[in-house]
Order: sequence, then structure tokens, then C-alpha cells
Amino acid sequence: MADQTESVSGGEQSAPQPQGPPQPQGPPQAQSARGEGRRSGQLAHPIAVLESERGSTTIADVVVTKVASFAALEVPGVYGLGGGVARAVGDVRTLVGMSDSRTQGVSVEVGQREAAVDLTLVIEYGESIPQVCEAVRNNVIKRVEGTTGLSVVEVNIVVNDLSFPGVEEAG
Repeated sequence: MADQTESVSGGEQSAPQPQGPPQPQGPPQAQSARGEGRRSGQLAHPIAVLESERGSTTIADVVVTKVASFAALEVPGVYGLGGGVARAVGDVRTLVGMSDSRTQGVSVEVGQREAAVDLTLVIEYGESIPQVCEAVRNNVIKRVEGTTGLSVVEVNIVVNDLSFPGVEEAG
């Protein structure tokens, strides 16, 4: 067999020529919301901007936070969001009007077209934690993508407490 050579006779060679390392062109294919917009030390945008021929739609990160919160709470086996001290502080902040208790235990990073969600859950005792977490992950992805049009690249879940039926939390 003959090796490919650098010479081209008449400019009609159809075999591809080996070249140096591939040059990156366009945006990376698997770029997450956590890395989107971070070239040269820039931070990701706190809001999503969806462009179309007829205008743009801006989605604030608090909207994505609320959608993710409600989606997590829809899943059977989820007792609540947040946990321990975070829930107690959140309850006090809610009483004085400083925050919305429905969003405690949820944080999001929103890029221009993607979102990443971090949840802290309290699961009801007796439920399968892996099954509940997978159901939460699937529901959050379905609701956020369906409501906002953003692509959810990850849903990270921390289970930091269990709720026991009939047992009141100390407070």
C-alpha cells in the first residue's frame, strides 16, 4: 500500500490530508450552565435570554428556582426542601418577609440556554431515597425544560434529613 503524500497532482486528490490538531470551531457541544459564559474569567449570566426572530425572552434565575422547587415538592416521598438550620433560618426570614420558604433548599445556575439545579431534600421515612431522588430529578428536568425552554444539564441532590410520621420537629 502506498502512504499518503503531501503532493497533489492536478489538485484532484480526494483523500483527506492529515493536518495538525483539530482547531476548536463554534461552542463546545457539551457545555454546561456551570461553564457557559466563563471564557476569560467572565461569570455566567444570572438570567436566561432566549432569542427568536420576533424578539427575546428573559428568564430570571428566581423563576427557574421556583419551578424547580415546586417540581421537587410534587414528588411523593419528598417531605420538604432545605434542612435543619437552613429550614429554621428560612422560616424566620419568611416570617419577617425577607424570603420565600418555597425556594429554600434550591439553588440554580442559569446560563443563556441551560440551567443546573442543586436541591437539598428532606425525605419521608420509609421511602426509597434513590427512587425518590430519581423521580425528583426527572420531574425537575421535565418541569424546568417545559416551563422555561432551558435545557437542564444537571440536577444534583443532597438528602440531609428524614421526616418521621407523627414526630414534630424540635423548634
